[in-house]
Amino acid sequence: MISARGHACALLGVVDAAGGTVWGYAGRTLSGAIMAPDGPAWLRLVSEPAGKSGGKLWEGPKEAGQSVPPTVPRPRLTGLRDWSADGWDYRAEQYQLVTAPSVSPSPVARHGVGLPDAWWHNLRQALGCLALVETSRQAVREQYIRRRVPEFTGFTPGEITWTTAHGDLHWANLSGPELTLLDWEGWGTAPVGYDAANLYLHSLPVPDLAERVRKEFAHVLDTPAGRVGELTACTEILQAAARVPFYADLSDGVRQHLEHLRATPAGGPASATCCTAAGQFLPCPARYSSGSSAVTIPTRCSYSA
Repeated sequence: MISARGHACALLGVVDAAGGTVWGYAGRTLSGAIMAPDGPAWLRLVSEPAGKSGGKLWEGPKEAGQSVPPTVPRPRLTGLRDWSADGWDYRAEQYQLVTAPSVSPSPVARHGVGLPDAWWHNLRQALGCLALVETSRQAVREQYIRRRVPEFTGFTPGEITWTTAHGDLHWANLSGPELTLLDWEGWGTAPVGYDAANLYLHSLPVPDLAERVRKEFAHVLDTPAGRVGELTACTEILQAAARVPFYADLSDGVRQHLEHLRATPAGGPASATCCTAAGQFLPCPARYSSGSSAVTIPTRCSYSA
């Protein structure tokens, strides 16, 4: 990967910059600052065994650049090169440099973040704009939800209301105090509330922060439709706990949260009960209260560029 990064710089006509590089999960990616002819930039290198490249994760950043509107703040992709060598496929992606740091070096928050109210407003707005993007990409598959959610949570999800999500929303993929959403590999359709639930669960070690996330996204999470997204996020963390250390640390908190959900009807006390004592969801309108008006969440949102 280090040698391939040097080759990527040559292909793109850029120079490696001082400051170190950042390895992705299992060494699949290697990223770091570069100097392009027009100024500082960022280079992300991704690799797969030869013949295994392509698919959702490989194409995600490129397709985000083509489909996600600029109202969703993200790094702009400015260059891309593919090649193969020594049994590996490589993709080099050059981005505009994001000067604001990630809110946390780890996906899971370990301390308060001290973000301004405007940051939270912008995040809600960004996720709202993203929800309107029409795509055939899938962040979460229905087959996975039907099979794994009951296995890991004890709940049986009913009707699923789909929207478009970032797919990996946690504190290392958000910058601050100027908001940027990073890492667009896994974006696509997911149950309503999936992104907000992921951010909430990654905040559990810091109760005040978790409470803030819950408050900011109550209009999504405290609904029957949002409950399915929340259960899906819980399931993914519990399933990954066996192989990802920081999810293993988070798993007890997720299980405690599931017990809280079991005792709390979706929609809160002002809504009709939407789940049985056994945890099975009953059909409910995908409707929630936002301010003084009620909003119906469409089965499939669309965005026209």
